[in-house]
Amino acid sequence: MSDKSSSFGFESALSELEALVTRMESGELTLEDSLEAFEKGIGLTRQCQQALAAAEQRVQLLMERNGQSDAQPFQSGDASE
Repeated sequence: MSDKSSSFGFESALSELEALVTRMESGELTLEDSLEAFEKGIGLTRQCQQALAAAEQRVQLLMERNGQSDAQPFQSGDASE
């Protein structure tokens, strides 16, 4: 169950981060509100990075358990990168 909750935490944090960016880009926030949003965004970014690092570790462990110990770099299906 912790797998789903950590995934949900990542999705939730990412969604919240995207909403913060949209609000900040709108230009409607005061300087103080922008600073608070930026600070919260930094925390959410760190939370997302930690979740991604944990997921990467799990994938590596699973690959090692299945006898595929040579790590391959992840390539997304997005051709724009």
